[in-house]
Parts: sequence; C-alpha cells; structure tokens
Amino acid sequence: MSKWPQLVLPQFCRTDLQVHIESEETGEDGAPASIVNWSGTCNYQDKAKKVYTSEKVLVEVTGTCLIPGDIAPDLDVISAGKVTILGTNRDIAIGTKARNPDGSVNYTQLELK
Repeated sequence: MSKWPQLVLPQFCRTDLQVHIESEETGEDGAPASIVNWSGTCNYQDKAKKVYTSEKVLVEVTGTCLIPGDIAPDLDVISAGKVTILGTNRDIAIGTKARNPDGSVNYTQLELK
C-alpha cells in the first residue's frame, strides 16, 4: 500500500473511455515506437477553453479525464494520442502524470481537444 493518499478515487470514476497513446519516438518505418491502448473508467469533466500556441494556433480544450494511477507506465510523458469517450473521438491536447514526492504516479490527467 502506498504511503501517499490517492487523489483520484476509483469510486468517483464512472465514465467509460478507451485511450490510444503514441510515443514521441519513431521506429525505422516512421511509425510511433511505442503504442499504449488502455480501457477503463475516469472522472470526466466537460469544459471549454481557448488556448493559443506560440504560432497563434487556437486549441480548444473540451474536457478533462482524471484516471487513478499510471495508464502508460512504459512512457515518461503522454504527448500524443486519441480518446474515445461518451461516443466521441477526441485528441489528447495535454497529458499529465501527477507524481507523488517519491516519483510514483498518483493519477493521470488527460486534457482533450
């Protein structure tokens, strides 16, 4: 058992989702070197937010998925992928692994566009 409190409790994760994550690294054929497919439940919150990148490109973040634990333990960061949630396919805009002080992952947060 972890000595750190679990910040996203499984009993509050009731929305089904499928996650497809691609690594930043590519193989010899140009395809992503590592692909993670994960299915489970999350705490999903809808929101709308306009974010402008340095190139002045508009990105609308439309929802946040909070998932207990680390859904991609073989990847250091989550930077690209897709999520199917509530019957809709969305791209991952931001992937966050919220870490405990000892470096273990407490929860995974996916912001969708």
